[in-house]
Amino acid sequence: MDRTTEIELLEELAGLREARSFYLDDAVTTSPVARYTCPERFGRERQALFRALPAVAAHSSELAGADAFLTRDLAGLPLLLTRDGDGTAHAFLNVCRHRGSRLVGEDSGCRRRFACPYHAWTYDNRGALKGIPHGAAGFPGLDREALGLKRLGCREAYGWIWIAPDGAAAPDIDGFLDGLAADFAWLDAGSLKIVHDDTGERAANWKILYEGGLESYHFRIAHKDTIGPFFQDNLSSYRMFGRHIRSILPRARLDAEMALPEESRSLRRATNLVYSIFPSSQLLVQEDHIVWIQALPLAPDRTRVRLATLAPADADTGDPETARHWRKNHGITMRTLAEDFGIGESIQSGLLSGANAALHFGRFEGALDRFDRTVDAELAAAEN
Repeated sequence: MDRTTEIELLEELAGLREARSFYLDDAVTTSPVARYTCPERFGRERQALFRALPAVAAHSSELAGADAFLTRDLAGLPLLLTRDGDGTAHAFLNVCRHRGSRLVGEDSGCRRRFACPYHAWTYDNRGALKGIPHGAAGFPGLDREALGLKRLGCREAYGWIWIAPDGAAAPDIDGFLDGLAADFAWLDAGSLKIVHDDTGERAANWKILYEGGLESYHFRIAHKDTIGPFFQDNLSSYRMFGRHIRSILPRARLDAEMALPEESRSLRRATNLVYSIFPSSQLLVQEDHIVWIQALPLAPDRTRVRLATLAPADADTGDPETARHWRKNHGITMRTLAEDFGIGESIQSGLLSGANAALHFGRFEGALDRFDRTVDAELAAAEN
């Protein structure tokens, strides 16, 4: 994001605030309840969205140093991410090519080779098959080169490790971001590291949890005991970048920020930004850190949610005061999102009651309708 855009966004929000107005779409829209409950639709979403589009698999700091590795489940895909001795990141399916066992059981570590726990077929961290016990006798003529680990497209960009779940070609991240590349460069996530990380499951459809981050209408009510008082009431803006959404939520200090000379104003100090990277990741951007929220579907009414707080890489978390600061920040995020996710579970339960055939999105909830239409467009494209 360039400086001109930053100033223009601040002025747009200040103008709405001064006019006591809202950022409004043209019409009220509805979303059928079946979008959040239908098992058949859920299966199509997992295939068309989570198995076909590039995805953020990890932050670069999670593969810190040569020969680092980590394992992860991405909506049913078992992943093995590695960094080789040259520093290049790779992504594979975490599955042995012999009899299909899960290859690596640990969450993370540092290793150059991986031996299957079943028969000890061994692979290096570039995916090559390197060892087969009694291979000459048992597997004469086997094409080892063809039986390396199943490679997924992988590219490291803007401080994140991205994968292409549907093939071995590295994804075009700038193309996928569709105009947000400049924002990602501005965010400089590569200068951060994960200092706190929590994963849990929620009894709600993944879209309900994702939609909670697309509007501020609920802030003063749902978050009255946490962050609500620190934000303007129902004031936010959004913009689409292809499939993705950038939302901006001004903090209560917006007026004080606008009273500063233009050259001193800061969008990150005066607002929270939310980058919703379709389909599963949301980046909550604050003045000095970023929270990565990832919602991965398990079932129509079950979602695994990961929350990771990223702080400056030079933060000395061994220092008690620094550790306390980041622990407090992460705790505030956890409490706030627990409020959102608890309501999300309540919504999911209510959907099954028959009380509503559809949900209603107001004119200041337009980003939800745009998100729904993006999901529908991807499903339609996958069927053609």
